[in-house]
Amino acid sequence: MDPQGALVDEPSYLRGWSGRPTLMEAAHRHDDLEINFVSGGGSMLYLYGGELLEVAVGGLAVFWAAIPHQLVASRATRAHWLHVPFDRFLAWGLPQPLLARVLSGVPMIAPAARADASDPAKFTQWAADLAAGDDELHRIAMLEVQARVRRLALAADGDPVRRGVGAEPALRQAVSMARYIAHHFREPITVSDVAAAANVHPAYAMAQFRKVVRTTIGEYVKLYRLAEARRLLVTTDLPATQVAVAAGFGSVSRFYRVFTDACGTTPARFRHGGAAATVPTRSEPP
Repeated sequence: MDPQGALVDEPSYLRGWSGRPTLMEAAHRHDDLEINFVSGGGSMLYLYGGELLEVAVGGLAVFWAAIPHQLVASRATRAHWLHVPFDRFLAWGLPQPLLARVLSGVPMIAPAARADASDPAKFTQWAADLAAGDDELHRIAMLEVQARVRRLALAADGDPVRRGVGAEPALRQAVSMARYIAHHFREPITVSDVAAAANVHPAYAMAQFRKVVRTTIGEYVKLYRLAEARRLLVTTDLPATQVAVAAGFGSVSRFYRVFTDACGTTPARFRHGGAAATVPTRSEPP
């Protein structure tokens, strides 16, 4: 595997599945709302948004998967996943504070103490409904998933995000660098800036970052900027020229080139067609 280009950009489609989690060799991203539920064993530990986030057994996590994320440790024996495509998620018409929270890269994580006793059965049913190829079952499942997300938002409102603690040195350094990128990607930043956040030499920083995240610092920064551009295009009326600057691209021409290559459409078409696009439905895991 080439660590220079190993960050996975997955397609977006409606799906649900369950099983024993396996660690991810590389960070990845996809334009979905991702919902995780750990039903057996121990906790899962993600690198997401520049932080280590822990989803305990019995816990539920919801986050926007356009932000690079990676499962780096797990003691879970069984977990459930749902991916809801971006257009369907937007069509829910969620309250603006909740939408802003999710699209800003702040996950909702509910501990086991606030779990719904019916969650294991619900996640199993939703995966079966989405695999059935029946439009009415899909519609019912989406209504129930939407309701669960709204209830989770009420339960998690004001709660601090549960942070993972303890990690091997390489992971701690990668987290420090990822955290710096998450906080500064809108600004012109260099490898030296990112390395300084972890108190290491730039060459060592690049090697350690590739070792853990399996991609370059530059590619990781670019993906954050793309996620921010998507958020601004959907949630604001800023012209594309201002979106380019606000997302950290530096120039409009670079923004258009990178966005079109990554998203397969122009910023204008994404803004006006993203919420109404037709997305194929599949139920099997990648």
